[in-house]
Amino acid sequence: MASFATFTRLKDKGLAALRDGDFAVAKPYLVQAAECMIELSEENKDPQLKADQEQYARELIEMAKDCDRRAASGGERGARRDRAHDGKGDDDGADAGDWIVREKPNVRFSDIAGLDEVKAEIQLKMLYPFQHPELAQKYAIDVGGGMLLYGPPGTGKTMFAKAVACEIEATMFVLSPAQIMSKWVGEAEQNVRKLFEAAKAEPKAVIFFDEVEALVPSRRGSQDSPVMQRVVPQILQELEGFDRKAGRALLFMGATNEPWSLDSAMMRPGRLDTKVYIPLPDAPARLKLFEIYLGKRPIDDDVDFAELAQITNGYSGADIKAICARSATRPFLESVSGQTPRSIHMADLQAVIADTPPSVRAADVLKFDEWARETGG
Repeated sequence: MASFATFTRLKDKGLAALRDGDFAVAKPYLVQAAECMIELSEENKDPQLKADQEQYARELIEMAKDCDRRAASGGERGARRDRAHDGKGDDDGADAGDWIVREKPNVRFSDIAGLDEVKAEIQLKMLYPFQHPELAQKYAIDVGGGMLLYGPPGTGKTMFAKAVACEIEATMFVLSPAQIMSKWVGEAEQNVRKLFEAAKAEPKAVIFFDEVEALVPSRRGSQDSPVMQRVVPQILQELEGFDRKAGRALLFMGATNEPWSLDSAMMRPGRLDTKVYIPLPDAPARLKLFEIYLGKRPIDDDVDFAELAQITNGYSGADIKAICARSATRPFLESVSGQTPRSIHMADLQAVIADTPPSVRAADVLKFDEWARETGG
């Protein structure tokens, strides 16, 4: 079933892409947001609110349709996309290279602040079998497999996935749910097949799905999307279909802020074998984060990193990054108004922290703990 949080996330991503002029990304997000809103309206008992929601869904659909016109006016880039969208490309769908974002990450585990226990768990599952293949073979340890990274937003799940790919020198395939579900590039099931085929062609590959709960949602509801009813089995089939002993091992990593929204079949052995909780940063991690985000900014000698780490207990890495950025704007604004440029003082950071509550509530953290107990994660 659709949730308002899912709708908001899809809508915000679509509008952000629209503002950036990336119409190929914006359209599928807007379509999915409209579908979400339609589902929410069907559950609404208030006639007026129901009508408002249906009208909003129509507006989103119109915005999505407008993406085609605006993309077409974007020159060769828009024309190339239109050919793929119309199914007039070189084959029966878009070539994998047209929609898979490949990258060679340069983030290593040493670049990630703190969380040593999490690093050790990921290294045991994902890195050591690659780095010590003879020992892995001796002890019948499979190379590759699946791992779910779950936890509050802003805790570095994507960075951990990039670090895995970097440490084993693998090609990383980064996919968004909107790209897979887009009707512009053929059937969604076909997109999934093309993705795994492209990854299998690499000597080492990491497939990373962010917001995996949007791609493999629970199928318990009675109003499941027909597309999702086909896509979820296709993904599960692909996960079980690759040969981990063929020398071209594939790692599948999913990240989610809502693990309870995932289809239960995704958690079975052979799929997402390991579930790793990425918690809020501990004190050493928070201290290092402040050092990183303040490192290239002018800071006064009175800045106490240990105290900053202490007073930001419960803050995420994303929160700390925002705090450092906002603290820098204080002396910056003074400078552009004609005052003598100065360094960032401890008082600046303290004032911003006092005005910035943690983005993750304690109740949300307890929800992750409860889910971990129930699932053995």
